[in-house]
Amino acid sequence: MNYVPSEFESGRIALNRLRPVPTLSKASTEFEDIEREQGDDQCLLIIDARTLERECLATTLKANGLSMGAIAVGSIEEWQRKKDTHRPVGAVLLNIAGRRAEDASLSEEIATITAELAPAPVVILGDGDDLNQTLKMLQCGARGFIPTSVGIEVCVEALALAVAGGTFILAGNSFSPSAAETASIDMSQNQQRPKELTRIFTLRQAEVVQALRKGKANKIIAYELNLRESTVKVHIRNIMKKLKATNRTEVAYKLNDMFQSDAR
Repeated sequence: MNYVPSEFESGRIALNRLRPVPTLSKASTEFEDIEREQGDDQCLLIIDARTLERECLATTLKANGLSMGAIAVGSIEEWQRKKDTHRPVGAVLLNIAGRRAEDASLSEEIATITAELAPAPVVILGDGDDLNQTLKMLQCGARGFIPTSVGIEVCVEALALAVAGGTFILAGNSFSPSAAETASIDMSQNQQRPKELTRIFTLRQAEVVQALRKGKANKIIAYELNLRESTVKVHIRNIMKKLKATNRTEVAYKLNDMFQSDAR
């Protein structure tokens, strides 16, 4: 309800001289529409049979820094019916909740989604962090597994890693993989740590170095190594001092050069 000043009440200014003025709420809405039109040309496709969960997840991810729009559907079939009216898919987040990899229908669903939406990476969100389950999902074509126990910011970073070409697997203390299983996740972990690392860095710094070489963000490094993010930043600063680097890009360049020279 708009307030009418006393001049109008007294009749000193005719009401028919008033002109409509756009309200702030309308202007804000128009700005948001323009912003959406000029936004990213790809979207994150969230697949979850539960309506409330998928809609809440889409809203929360976007509110916490997701770099693309989010579209939530109940199944790949629903997406196939709607895909012509939405942006191309840049990544897929399949929420399996408590379903297990032994479920043949789940393995088939992951393989179908991977084939249908390639080259967009498919990342699994599910309960638990059993490594054997994760490996089976990767074998079906998934590009990462995010446990529901992680924070939303880690989830956003994990999706960004998958979009950049990486694979997110939580390296938590609850994992107890065999040597063969570890090798199947990441071949680089099956190689001996370059001699230069153990000569220059502490054991913890060497672990951070390995993560930096894979392009992992501080939040993910902190979660995987069971550290505070502030502690990770301290390790990175010390690594930069030892390498005489001024930024992370220079750190990555010098580390890659170190690894190559060590392999000769």
